[in-house]
Amino acid sequence: MTEDQLRKMIGRVKEGRLSRRGFIRRVAAVGLTAPMATQLLAIAGVSPAAAQSVPRYAPTRRGGGGALKILYWQAATLLNPHFAVGTTNQEASRVFYEPLAGWAQDGSLHPILAAEIPSIENGGLSADGKSVTWKLKPGVQWHDGRPFTADDVVFNWEYGKNPATAAVTSGSYRDINVVKIDDLTVRVEFAQPTPFWADAFVASRGMLIPKHLFQDYAGANSRDAPTNLRPIGTGPYKFVSFTPGDTLRAELNPNYHLPNRPHFDTLEVKGGGDATSAARAVLQTGDYDYAWNLAVEDEILKRLEAVGRGKVNIVDGGGIEFVQLNVTDPNREVEGERCHISTTHPAFSDPVVRQAMALLVDRNALEQFIYGRGGPATANFLNNPPRYRSTNMRWEFNVARANEILDGAGWARGRDGIRAKNNVRLNFVFQTSVNTPRQRTQAVMKQAAQRAGINLDLKSVTPSVFFSSDVANPDTYTKFYADVQMYTTTMPQADPQLFMNQYCSWEVSTRANSWQGRNIVRWRSDAYDATFREAEGELDPVKRAALFIRMNDLVVGSNYVIPLVSRPTVSGSLNTLKHVLSGWDNTFWLLSDWYREA
Repeated sequence: MTEDQLRKMIGRVKEGRLSRRGFIRRVAAVGLTAPMATQLLAIAGVSPAAAQSVPRYAPTRRGGGGALKILYWQAATLLNPHFAVGTTNQEASRVFYEPLAGWAQDGSLHPILAAEIPSIENGGLSADGKSVTWKLKPGVQWHDGRPFTADDVVFNWEYGKNPATAAVTSGSYRDINVVKIDDLTVRVEFAQPTPFWADAFVASRGMLIPKHLFQDYAGANSRDAPTNLRPIGTGPYKFVSFTPGDTLRAELNPNYHLPNRPHFDTLEVKGGGDATSAARAVLQTGDYDYAWNLAVEDEILKRLEAVGRGKVNIVDGGGIEFVQLNVTDPNREVEGERCHISTTHPAFSDPVVRQAMALLVDRNALEQFIYGRGGPATANFLNNPPRYRSTNMRWEFNVARANEILDGAGWARGRDGIRAKNNVRLNFVFQTSVNTPRQRTQAVMKQAAQRAGINLDLKSVTPSVFFSSDVANPDTYTKFYADVQMYTTTMPQADPQLFMNQYCSWEVSTRANSWQGRNIVRWRSDAYDATFREAEGELDPVKRAALFIRMNDLVVGSNYVIPLVSRPTVSGSLNTLKHVLSGWDNTFWLLSDWYREA
């Protein structure tokens, strides 16, 4: 489809001769996803559809649903969204804190604390792409009865961008300006035309905390706020108790800003255990209503699903299970800091070693024997939406080729069979979280590596530790004090901009930023940085997609990042539970609309 044909088709939508749904369906044939099609229509001034793409909510009164019991086998450790390293901390924070808008499964924006989604037609989006104006929903109260206003929105911008706060959300707030127009209106201003304006104050990065409770704890003392562990938000449930690494309890918010919501009287989010036990507790015994992130062999899930008590939910998104090879030296300290950015890894600095590591991953086996429906093999880090998926990357499992290139580069086998060169041995610590599929993946990789003269010392860390933001613990994944590590990273928007900024040089995780930087592998590339900056200001969707494809190819081509399998969201729920899930946002993105069917 040519650019001229696209313009003519948009013109037909504006004239009423083609429906929005018809437009989205036709452009999908040439790789334009629903989010991008919607964005094109918004730029052209076509009003968004009146109906939001979420299921109808059935209950006719607030409360009466009893207890909602949820299992998160990777337990949360804190409840401040600005410090929410790891999905579980984001999820727990989302029980109480809400953004202005969230992402529905079809990639459209759904208003939450906003009165409406900004568009060119309603005056929310500027024609030059340099500002977005948000109108706030009137009558919203914090859980303590104080009103939610534009002052809270402006405060979150100031809080998040403050370097002394060391917030994980800083990348969403530091390069924008936010202006209060009135008590229920704010304008977000950009220094250049910005195609991805739905970042600040949106979805997992946009959860809003109250100014009146956090203003005395913004900056260097931000970690001392009592409300970091006792949240007071605007969400459908109010805080009752929290034991970090264990259980979160909440109760119905009687003053929630949506009618007849929430349905449940109490909420329990139980942490700990393992994914298989969580699956059984829902699908087999029915002791819980919902189990998150069922990273369990698919054959086990199918057997449990056959009991007939519950179902497995598979929701496509942008999650990816991948391996990182450390750019820095985890065994050397500079100024008291391990993995200092000034160091280089003694073995992985050789591109041949990185290439060999990539050749030793049998992705077909991972998909066929471990992940099944929950993990299609992939050569790309960026897999969705489809128009951003590269066709240039290939993966190959080839032990013979790995041996050949290592021999050619002078990595010789010692008496113990482990290769070495210049007193550097190919003996690596390979860490991940405790999780049966991950331990099986480690075993598969270790066996292949041994055949190539590489030894992997396997290390498994309790998930509540591995994914925590504990600055004192050496085993958190953000510190990456190992040679190799593996986990899933999620894509919490139907746009890759935030997802792909985790390889920008300014996002490197260091002691100076309390290991809150998103670039955990610490890979840096001038070409990548320049491509990312170009994409930030590119309004042409086709050109912008090409830039993100190039970013994927740069980082995957470096072999410091080795994609394994795509990770759709896999969860389990009782057949009677009605939930609203999205692969582009947190599980709890619309917790207000969960209910139990009689």
